[in-house]
Amino acid sequence: MLILTRREGEMLYIGDDIRVTVTEVSGNAVKIGIDAPDDVTIMREELVEGADTE
Repeated sequence: MLILTRREGEMLYIGDDIRVTVTEVSGNAVKIGIDAPDDVTIMREELVEGADTE
């Protein structure tokens, strides 16, 4: 697992097609925006059936 520190407004890229932006930090919550191609499925962990909960 890669662990990064980002500040509000900063981005990271996954491959050539996916951009993740930290849009807001408030207390212990972080809002992120994800720009990805339409064929990439993005789901919260709790919605994935049988997801590992490390």
